[in-house]
Amino acid sequence: MQILGAVVVAALLLVSTAYGTTSIPTVDVLEAILRGTGLRDEDMAPLHRIVFDLRLPRALFAAVIGAGLGIVGVVLQTTTRNDLADPFLFGLSSGAAAGAVFVITVTGDVLGFWTLPLAAFCGGLIASGIVLALVHGLQTSAPEKLILAGLAVSFLFAALTNYLIFAGDNRAAHSVIFWMLGGLGLARWETFPLVCAGLVLILAYSLYHRRWLDALLTGDLTASTLGVPVRRLRFALFFTAALATAVFVSVAGVIGFIGLMVPHIARGIAGPLHGPLIPTAALVGAALLTGSDIVSRLILAPQELPVGIVTTSVGSAFVFLLLFKTAGQRR
Repeated sequence: MQILGAVVVAALLLVSTAYGTTSIPTVDVLEAILRGTGLRDEDMAPLHRIVFDLRLPRALFAAVIGAGLGIVGVVLQTTTRNDLADPFLFGLSSGAAAGAVFVITVTGDVLGFWTLPLAAFCGGLIASGIVLALVHGLQTSAPEKLILAGLAVSFLFAALTNYLIFAGDNRAAHSVIFWMLGGLGLARWETFPLVCAGLVLILAYSLYHRRWLDALLTGDLTASTLGVPVRRLRFALFFTAALATAVFVSVAGVIGFIGLMVPHIARGIAGPLHGPLIPTAALVGAALLTGSDIVSRLILAPQELPVGIVTTSVGSAFVFLLLFKTAGQRR
């Protein structure tokens, strides 16, 4: 099943690279990819530049970020024992948005291209740090306390973001809105290692602790009797998920519902155990965000729709189906 998922992701990457405002034959896409790695900038034809410098990094960003958000969703839903938990429930997106909006409306690109990603990354880390500090101050790692602390921080940073938008330069409002709705317009080869590092971090950490994650499914008491340091594990998992999410949000904005939908789909394919579940979630997330990005570029072509609108639309329908399924099971 995972091999089939990898084939689907590869096919979507090819479609994403070939189709856009101007469609490019698949043969030319493959040739441009193969030749682009060995050509100097001055030797690259315009077609090769479109494929290798614009569309290919964007497609790869969608796959990597989708995979990362899918894994983060699995980790958070297991950690909190909440089927509706996702990477943006804990103030991570609000903190990153506040950092990015501060740069867009107040300081400008003082550090060049890296200003916006760095500000969003710092905002996400600050928000997650406040959540962890609140939970630590309460001397508990209970999932419900983690969720309540995340919601409180999310509302706080949302209020700060709205204030910055209202008090800032109105000419920057379009950029702010587009970034807050999520988009892959900042996809560049220069920042690709950053998102890859975020994916490797959450993938490696969750796979390494997959047996402890399986134990958490049985409840804190049972997990403790099995030798799992529940409180320390929950803090470490949340911090790792927050760090990875901050990386993804810093370059792609707020892309909602990927982390909510993917774990449910992946569990239906691979089951609840995290050994097969985590790689499956990565493949499902990569396919879902890559496909959503294709739709976002084609539905209003030549204008680009923020990919967050597509994922939110699909996600809302998914939540409705989830609610109806749950209601049907209770009857």
